[in-house]
Amino acid sequence: MDHIIAERLTSIDPATGAEAGSVAVTTPAALDRMVETAAAAFRDSGWKDLLPHKRAEVLRAISDRLEAEKESLARLQMRDNGKPLSECRGMVDYAVGTFRYYASACETLQTEVTTPRGPYVSMTVLEPYGVVAAITPWNSPIMNDATKVAPALAAGNAVLLKPSEDAPLLAPELARIALEAGLPEGLLQVVQGRGAAIGAALVAHPGVAMISFTGGTATGRAIGKVAADRVAPVALELGGKSPHIVCADADLDLAVAAVISGIFGSAGQSCVAGSRVFIEASIYDEVLGRVAERARSIRVAAPDADGVEMGPLASFHHRERVEAFVARARSEGGRVLAGGARPEGAAYEAGAYYLPTVIDGLAPDSLTCQEEAFGPVLVALPFSDEAELIALANGTAFGLACGIWTGDFRKGWRLGRALEAGSVWVNTYKQSVTSTPFGGFKSSGIGREKGLDGLRLYAQVKSLYFGLQTTPFPVSK
Repeated sequence: MDHIIAERLTSIDPATGAEAGSVAVTTPAALDRMVETAAAAFRDSGWKDLLPHKRAEVLRAISDRLEAEKESLARLQMRDNGKPLSECRGMVDYAVGTFRYYASACETLQTEVTTPRGPYVSMTVLEPYGVVAAITPWNSPIMNDATKVAPALAAGNAVLLKPSEDAPLLAPELARIALEAGLPEGLLQVVQGRGAAIGAALVAHPGVAMISFTGGTATGRAIGKVAADRVAPVALELGGKSPHIVCADADLDLAVAAVISGIFGSAGQSCVAGSRVFIEASIYDEVLGRVAERARSIRVAAPDADGVEMGPLASFHHRERVEAFVARARSEGGRVLAGGARPEGAAYEAGAYYLPTVIDGLAPDSLTCQEEAFGPVLVALPFSDEAELIALANGTAFGLACGIWTGDFRKGWRLGRALEAGSVWVNTYKQSVTSTPFGGFKSSGIGREKGLDGLRLYAQVKSLYFGLQTTPFPVSK
């Protein structure tokens, strides 16, 4: 019978190999019912017709409940995907701030009274799409979930949230909290299961009006093709191979620390990880030596250990992928200056640990320098002048983010404008704030999340005209 769930999805704690929890896999028949429920909630609950400040009250209540459950949510995420506990706490804080931001945006966002060219008043309004599919990755569950759910709800939509099969435990908690905070039933539901099966069915479902996906570029391309066939709007936040640039006139202490943080924070499992470091030739040996030395001293430990700087990778199969990536780098002539192996010792045997890895000696067009590892693997490349740097840094299919370290404001401006990236950090790195749009160029995605653009992403623009003429229209104007 279709109401019987035949399969459960188990989350494995990558620090210990123990079961962290399990969820029921959504069947195709159950998905049909969820879409119907979401459509009915969108149509009948009154949510889309609530005055914006009333919707904002519910979004604020969600943020308050997230904050109240911060510690338990952070520990659940730690077990679900292995991030250090301090980082998981920060991500719950980010989710809290995201709901609060979109509560404020919801009740203050303005549309336009447009300039007329005749006897009428014209204006724009924003209308929700209806049922939105929000598909999130495994690397930062509660943060990514909030980044999609909060603006989609603020715009008046119903949301079907599909978390990764590798980190399925946070999304049900967000749905529970939203319901307890006063969100009408059916407006936020969680679809669980493997992307290739139930995720594909969700994207192709005719009852889904809009699709928002964060994840790998290959999957994003496949989703884009389905959306194109359906003429369904789609937002794609995809992969990156972000250049992190150190010029000779930079503050090298700050730059080296940022390069380390930019790739080894979150164990490199970040779409904006600075995975290619470009170092000006005159300081290449010095800076690379300092980076490798610091990489070798990073404290790899259990996510809740004192002083932990990097935890395990998010899953055992992902560690195998990273190991294969490093093996290929060696085969392409890369020299491993730090890491390149699993850490040794009893403390690491049960977990999916991998050492911070620094590689140089690779050609810029090697597969290692072109493809995303999504792990703690940094490749180093020298450059001689700005023209060479720009060509090298832009020389991948990706364009998500980049970092520039220089003491010259004008150089920072020139490089920032020349580099093909949706986010440019000058003398900082990996900053992210809900109020600022985020997205990629080229194969790194379509659309912008966060900021007011992130709210408009989940709404359709409608133009309204109110006639002021007092005489009948002629047949031909």
